[in-house]
Amino acid sequence: MEDQIICTCNEIYRSEIVKAIKEKGLKTVEEIGEETSAGTVCGMCIDDIQEILDNENN
Repeated sequence: MEDQIICTCNEIYRSEIVKAIKEKGLKTVEEIGEETSAGTVCGMCIDDIQEILDNENN
């Protein structure tokens, strides 16, 4: 699957978010924001981040 930008404001890719979840054991959108800055500017990608979290933590 082609990597895609999840957070356009900070140019954070799906792979970066997945890597942070796996390496740091992140469980919340807030933790991902702190670790990667994704979702911390306009908030439009928060649903996408939550979806990635749900998929990775199942």
